[in-house]
Amino acid sequence: MKFTTLILITFVTVAMSSLFPIKATAVGDFGEVAPSCVPMELLSCLPAISMGGEPTKNCCDSLKEQKPCLCGYIKNPDYSLFVTSPNARKMIDACKIHIPSC
Repeated sequence: MKFTTLILITFVTVAMSSLFPIKATAVGDFGEVAPSCVPMELLSCLPAISMGGEPTKNCCDSLKEQKPCLCGYIKNPDYSLFVTSPNARKMIDACKIHIPSC
């Protein structure tokens, strides 16, 4: 019993201290996997947002993956500027992503 507890504690400690975030996802009505909303995955878009340059392919791919999360980001005061600022709008348009009406 003590060995199993030690292994469990070790696993949790290693998982929590990992450099790579563990993403949780949920399964939708038709078996599709819903995206997890992880704003840190949009860090590749930061140069385009802050300086107004062209977004990278990695940025656009991340944005497309996070598209279902945009309304949540818009409604969250911590992230809304990253979606609603003029440079963010230019970046979203350049990636050919439609901003949902929330």
